[in-house]
Amino acid sequence: MLGTERLLLREFQPDDLDSMQLVFGDAEVMRFGDGPQPREWVKTWLNDHIQDYDRRGYGPYAVVGRKSHEVIGYCGLFYFPDINARPEVEIGYRLARSKWGKGYATEAARAVRDFAFGTLSIKRLVALIDPHNIASIHVAQKIGMKYEADVMLEGYTHPDHVYVIEVK
Repeated sequence: MLGTERLLLREFQPDDLDSMQLVFGDAEVMRFGDGPQPREWVKTWLNDHIQDYDRRGYGPYAVVGRKSHEVIGYCGLFYFPDINARPEVEIGYRLARSKWGKGYATEAARAVRDFAFGTLSIKRLVALIDPHNIASIHVAQKIGMKYEADVMLEGYTHPDHVYVIEVK
């Protein structure tokens, strides 16, 4: 479990389904993704990523308010075998709309970045961000990431920006 001043980040559990359905089912939250997702999709997403903890030693983590104990979204690490012809570990985040603009995404992303570099000894992280998602770009920049390139992902109609941070 990771902790910050206001947040706890923990491995997902199957009973986080209702909380994550509120996130993934919100059209505005999913505007820069594949649109709102049905409950079965969220259940599959959770089950797939719960297996990542044993398979890879990391995955997306439930972002939980320290005081409220409420799951407000996710922040974590995702393995991509081929981003511009190289394997990458992505830092990704998505929070409930009611939690936007409060600094939670930056706080969670800093904790995950530090965990990746310190505990997991990962040397490079990327963030794949829709170029219109200014809030997400700001989070990436606040945790020290810099624009590197664009990537055209399968099924997308336009390229994503690739932001990068590396251990020196």
